[in-house]
Amino acid sequence: MWGNRLKTVILLASLSGLLLLLGAIFGGQQGITVAFVMSLMMNFIAYFFSDRIVLRMYGAKPLDEAQYGWIYDMVRELCRQARIPMPKLWLIDTSVANAFATGRSPSHASVAVTTGILEILDKNELRGVLAHEISHIANRDILINTIAATLATAIGYIANMIQHAAFYRTTSSDNKKNGTLTIIGALVISILMPIAATLIQLAITRSREYLADETGAHVCKDPLALADALQKLNDHVHVSHFKKDDSAKASTAHMFIVNPFTPGMLATLFSTHPPMEARIMRLRKIYEEMS
Repeated sequence: MWGNRLKTVILLASLSGLLLLLGAIFGGQQGITVAFVMSLMMNFIAYFFSDRIVLRMYGAKPLDEAQYGWIYDMVRELCRQARIPMPKLWLIDTSVANAFATGRSPSHASVAVTTGILEILDKNELRGVLAHEISHIANRDILINTIAATLATAIGYIANMIQHAAFYRTTSSDNKKNGTLTIIGALVISILMPIAATLIQLAITRSREYLADETGAHVCKDPLALADALQKLNDHVHVSHFKKDDSAKASTAHMFIVNPFTPGMLATLFSTHPPMEARIMRLRKIYEEMS
């Protein structure tokens, strides 16, 4: 568990390093400040309102406690184990079997499940999934992902500024040879740096998924139930999934316990989730250690 926490710290530090490097190339502290303030404004809005946006996007309705009282009891028990407040529970009417957690803090959190997941998982498996989502809340993954997104967005802004500045200097310079070298260098930086930032950001989301699996396994005290649930969900996503052509929904893929869009369309390097086989293998190892 501590290994995944350390990995997150290292990856966030790497994003910060890229930001400082690009800021120095572009024009020192002023370049960093401009891009960072712009990205902070965008991600401030996302941090405080993304839960309402995503719940509305999927047409989530409050989970009826009269009908699903057993789920409320299950979540209350898991929250006591995780030592966090009870989140709001939501239901999404879709055959896609999945779940996600959202909210800026444990006291402002929501957990959504789909009708599809309630149909294919037994109670122990669903408990494992809910423990995973509650662990996301307890580990403050929304905050960490927002910080990563802020840094990555700032890097993108600075890279774009470098590109435009290089074009301006080239057109206003009498030295065509140096101008050509400048624009080539700027293009390389403006393309490679945002890609590197995206890869690091995705690595952070994958690391937090591993951590939520590990934390969830200890919260529910049943790693095999979560492992079995992940296997079922992974098998089901090949049959029923959201359409990839909805770019707004595709941007929320990292929130779900398994990627709810067509698998195999992106390389593992650009995946929001770790390989399912690796997640299941780690959970079985945790079971052996607990036994």
